[in-house]
Amino acid sequence: MKAVANIIQERRLLEEIDHPFVVNLRYAFQDDENCFFVLDLMLGGDLRFHLERLGSLSEETVRFYVAELSSALAYLHDHRIIHRDIKPDNILLDEAGHAHLTDFNIAVHYSDRRPLSGVAGSMAYMAPEILAKRGYSYQIDWWSLGVCVYELIFGRRPFRGKTNSDLTHSIVRDSLRFPEDGASRCSREGMQVLRMFLERDPLRRMGWKPDEGLDGLRSHPWFQSVDWDTLEDKKQTPPFIPDSKKANFDASHELEELLLEDNPLKARQRKVQDINNLSAEMRQMEEQFTSYDFRNMQRRSYYPQNQIVSTVTATSSSGPASSRPVTPMTTIGADGIHEEYALKTKAPRSFEGDMMQTPVTPTTPISMNQPDYMGSEKDPHARSGIAC
Repeated sequence: MKAVANIIQERRLLEEIDHPFVVNLRYAFQDDENCFFVLDLMLGGDLRFHLERLGSLSEETVRFYVAELSSALAYLHDHRIIHRDIKPDNILLDEAGHAHLTDFNIAVHYSDRRPLSGVAGSMAYMAPEILAKRGYSYQIDWWSLGVCVYELIFGRRPFRGKTNSDLTHSIVRDSLRFPEDGASRCSREGMQVLRMFLERDPLRRMGWKPDEGLDGLRSHPWFQSVDWDTLEDKKQTPPFIPDSKKANFDASHELEELLLEDNPLKARQRKVQDINNLSAEMRQMEEQFTSYDFRNMQRRSYYPQNQIVSTVTATSSSGPASSRPVTPMTTIGADGIHEEYALKTKAPRSFEGDMMQTPVTPTTPISMNQPDYMGSEKDPHARSGIAC
């Protein structure tokens, strides 16, 4: 039941948003076993792949990504949406090298009247207020972005621990420190931005503000070289452009999917279901997915305060909401322009995806011995995505 509810929530949220630096939903449909998202195609790989390949990225490159991602986060927060799982794995590059947020599996709407309290996200990137169980709001995304910035520049995260309790203590208590060679990798202004992102007081943390938007961030000296007026038009040349002649992904993920796929996808007509004979989970899917198909490209909000957000025409050609490679899908739009998208499958019974959502209680520890979708032998804290 939780998996079905999560898919419905993600599907509705994706219908609501459209931004240049988000992997946007273009179409959605379903068959008897799967739900399909057709999303912008990203051919440049995710930042986790590039980080593991290069070890670290230049300050100039990271600053460019932060500017683009800040624009996306400001848009989401202005529309009362918290991503809750910002990490290198969920930042995808298009073929030109622009950064995009993806994987809204545990994204939620927030309210100014009532803080959120559910434990959600990947532990190494969780803000201290989540782990302290004090309640939290949109500011947690800016903390997670700060952890990403530190990791991309220095090749390691600012807070670490061998166990979950050690990591929690480090995030909540330890002071922010930079590597001995930090000054050679990052400017004084860059380090100041990191301190402001990784401010434990959410109200003092750098990021979008309801009363001033991104003015405080944009005016910081570190972003002096960024042309904010043309940023969202993607007219600026990214400092790093992925090699289009190489596979910008880990082929082992694709091989794993092929080996585990017991029912290959094929075109088939949906069957008429007798709801009375279905399980509770399948009944929920039949009843609530009646409006699942998404084809008219009208952005609408299921959150009362947002109403209709925008109307868009599908003419872009960008990328997947998955760091795993997918087969691009090409169509001809109404205006004759070729459209290239990525097809992402979600199986309600197992909630297929790069990051599985496992319901937990706030007191449930995240085991380092969980299966691969909750972590990895190499780095269990970076790969885990949870929600409750």
